[in-house]
Amino acid sequence: MTSLADRPVRPAPGTDQALRRGATGVLLGNWTGASTVPSRTLYPHQWSWDSAFVAIGLRHLSVRRAQRELESLFAAQWADGRVPHIVFNPAVPEDAYFPGPGFWRSSRAGQPAGAPPAPETSGIVQPPVHALAAWLVHRADPDRSRRRGFLARLYPRLAAWHDYLLTRRDLGGGGLAAVVHPWEPGTDNSPCWDRALARVAPAPPDAFRRADLAHGRAADRPTDLDYGRYVRLAADYREAGYDDRRAAHGFALEDPCFNALLIAGEHALAATARALGRDGTPHTARADALTRHLVTRLWDADAGLFRARDLRTDTLVGERAVTGLVPLIVPRLPAGVAAALRATLTGPGFRAPATGLVPSYDLTGPAFDPQRYWRGPAWFNTAWLIRRGLRTHRMETDAEHLRRAVLTEAGRTAFAEYVDPVTGAPRGARHFSWTAALALDLLCDPGTPGTPDTPVP
Repeated sequence: MTSLADRPVRPAPGTDQALRRGATGVLLGNWTGASTVPSRTLYPHQWSWDSAFVAIGLRHLSVRRAQRELESLFAAQWADGRVPHIVFNPAVPEDAYFPGPGFWRSSRAGQPAGAPPAPETSGIVQPPVHALAAWLVHRADPDRSRRRGFLARLYPRLAAWHDYLLTRRDLGGGGLAAVVHPWEPGTDNSPCWDRALARVAPAPPDAFRRADLAHGRAADRPTDLDYGRYVRLAADYREAGYDDRRAAHGFALEDPCFNALLIAGEHALAATARALGRDGTPHTARADALTRHLVTRLWDADAGLFRARDLRTDTLVGERAVTGLVPLIVPRLPAGVAAALRATLTGPGFRAPATGLVPSYDLTGPAFDPQRYWRGPAWFNTAWLIRRGLRTHRMETDAEHLRRAVLTEAGRTAFAEYVDPVTGAPRGARHFSWTAALALDLLCDPGTPGTPDTPVP
């Protein structure tokens, strides 16, 4: 479908056409026929929050393909409502990625929790960006969306996904969703998880073989010790049948980014419900309750950002990470919280000298590493989320600076997975799908705060 590369997309004034064509080429190259892989080498299957970000960009090229991206993901939804973090492509060799379908064994181990007989999936989840993505895809062409019944078909699945998080994953009893594996918040080896992970006995080194190191530098990736603990947690969850009521959950935390995206998703579901002629009030009420819980349980006024809460110790994690800034995307924050987040964002801890992006961890923090995955490098998806949050709170100048930084760095690094915030060197995979998709979205720059494109009350 190479004609998409030449399709008009309603670009913003002054759009860089070479960048647009480059981003389009990445998305076309990573398309499999039903969904988009994050990377042809490192990530050869469908990832959950990746697909949500990809759909946001694809809507500018093909609304139908953007719809299909989300529909293919939700076709693998479990009966308990969870959306698995990986949907495996059976045409990809088992050893192309670890842990693969033979490790997760979803159709057998996950059967009591409602895993589908096919396709094979993982048993854990990723951040709930999907309702926001579905709403933005709908807004790109409402007439076509209505003709295909896109929102009508996806809405009950999205609602069931949020219900799962708000019931079975309220492990702390405080009204927030908990993550039970470092892969679930999407920030795998963040220093925020170090203390909780230290309590987990790693799987023995001969129990797994890392496929990621065949495609990425060891200095960029999580350590073998981290991986051993990831494997142990996933295996324990699998042995419990992926049942959140049975599992011991040696790792359980409330992550501010994860819950902020759940709040944004509830606002998007309220808008979706109204578009379908239904009452959106229950979703707005849930968003407001979640916002109160987020502030009560995770806001640290002294630090000027949100922190994760370790449910095993019922204490806030001491590390400062980009996940504590993403709640800018929440529209009804208390007075002063958004301003404090902006001050932290523009302060010495998160003002990257080389890129203008936002480092994944405090530049002045004791665990900062400019190269290693989520321990310092700047990512494009968190920049996109924070930029959206800045616009939500009418901080337009800061939002525009971040938009320009994303576009500049995406083009300069051949759409890298992430970048060194100190030197600007590209890291991880190149031609990365969400980097291309979100750059394309910012090239088109749709909407302003308060318009139907942004479900802000």
